[in-house]
This record gives sequence, structure tokens and C-alpha cells, in this order.
Amino acid sequence: MTTSKPHVLDFSQVGAGDVALVGGKCASLGELFQELTGKGVRTVDGFSTTSDAYHLLLDTDGLRGRLKKLLKGLDVNDLDELARVGKEARAMMLETPFPKEVESAIFDAYKRLGDRIGKRSFEVAVRSSATAEDLPDASFAGQQDTILNVRGEQRLIEACHECYASLWTDRAISYRTAKGFDHFDVALSIGIQPMVRSDIASSGVMFTLDTESGFREAVVINGAWGLGEAVVQGMATPDEWIIFKPTLKLGFRPIVTRKLGVKEVKMVFNDDGVGTIVRPVVDSQRMRFC
Repeated sequence: MTTSKPHVLDFSQVGAGDVALVGGKCASLGELFQELTGKGVRTVDGFSTTSDAYHLLLDTDGLRGRLKKLLKGLDVNDLDELARVGKEARAMMLETPFPKEVESAIFDAYKRLGDRIGKRSFEVAVRSSATAEDLPDASFAGQQDTILNVRGEQRLIEACHECYASLWTDRAISYRTAKGFDHFDVALSIGIQPMVRSDIASSGVMFTLDTESGFREAVVINGAWGLGEAVVQGMATPDEWIIFKPTLKLGFRPIVTRKLGVKEVKMVFNDDGVGTIVRPVVDSQRMRFC
């Protein structure tokens, strides 16, 4: 890592030890990209804003001080007050000008990414990545926004601004308070990756152990039609496969069980080419594995 304070880093520049700099999600994505690409495993390239970029926004127009004043004395058990404060905090974030230095760094990284994948213009996923370490009794996964099918440089900056603001949802404020985290010790990084057109096929989530039992010799795969966000957000009941690792290593058929999911809906690109939309899955697709 460099000793300066960059606002953006490519995935090839970050790894598992950079949680404080780019958050848990982007640190893991960088680790995967670095470790697997050389082994012939295709992983999605991308880049991440750093925690320094987020702090630069907080230092713009006295935003940090205004947020501290707003949050002072907040009782998160008073849901009406929590909703008022959360709404005002998000508005403050969005109304504060996006730092030009960060904007320029994002545009440069977007161009570099386009050069690497051979495209001048392409859709991206804008993914939030909190810099707090996950603990056995505290996980920040899924608390902030992910924005899919983002097109164009201006919309990219708007989506990044919205991601920053999502650190101040009512749920996130309440969770940090309950777990004893100082709101200003947690920063937000943003991962930007090219979209994979799984909306015209299928996608899902793979767990490298059995999440219910903790059994480490199994791989559990959940899949559904369309973008994987429908599975992650629990919108669709996915198909499920369980793989036995030792059998896979021996070269035999490793699937020990599979279960057909209902797959009620799928998330696809919107008809106007911007953002996403959720649609019902036709019966013929619901009745077969994705």
C-alpha cells in the first residue's frame, strides 16, 4: 500500500488486511480478485473509494459537526425521533456538495476500469462497504445500499452520494448505537464493478460451509432467475444445491441434495435501461431449476 491517502484504489491494490481503508466487502473483493485471477478463475474487476474519501465529505461545509449536533442525545428507542433524525441526517449528506477531488478520482478509476475490460461506457453496480470489522455479535452486512445498473458518469456520482447517505439509515444508526460503535468511527467505502447481465439468466449466492450447522465440508449454493439481489434481499425463495467437498476433490459427482425453490420474482434491468425492476417469474421457469 502507498503511504499517501488515495481517494480511490483498484481491486488489484487492496486485500483482506485493508478493512479500515475500503471496508469489509471491498477488502474481500480485492482479495478474491488478486488471489483467484492468477489461478484462472474469472472474478469481476472493479475499484473502491477509500475511507479517506468519505471523511473528506464529512469535512465539507461543516457536515461532521452538524451531524454530531443532530445526533446528540438521540434516544434510538424513540422510533419517531429516530426517524426524524435519520431523515435529516441523510438529507444533510445529500445536500452537502460531493468533493471534487473524489469525483475526479472516481472518473479516472472508471476510465481505467473501462480500459481493462475493453469498454468506454458500461453499466456498473455501486456497492456500499462499511469499514467497521464484523464481530461475532455484530455484522454490518446488508445495512447500507447497493445500487444496480448505474449508467453514465453523472449518475455514478449520484449513486455514490446515495450510498454515503445510506450509512445514516434509521436501522444503521440504531444498530451502531446498540452495539456501542461511535458513529464517526465507522466510515463507508464504495465498490464499483461492471454489471454482469445475469438478469437475462440466473445468479445466486454460494456459502463455503453449511450456514445452519457450521459443517465445513459442504458448499451451499442458492440460485434464482435474474439478478442476485433478489436472493440476497429475500424477495425470491431460491433453488438450493448442497455440494460435498471431499467428493468434489476426488472428481466424482459432488451434489448430495438439491431442492427446487418457488422463485416467486426476479430482478432485471428496467425497460428504460436505468436501474432495476422486480417482475413475477413465469410458471415454466418456476417449475425448473435455474
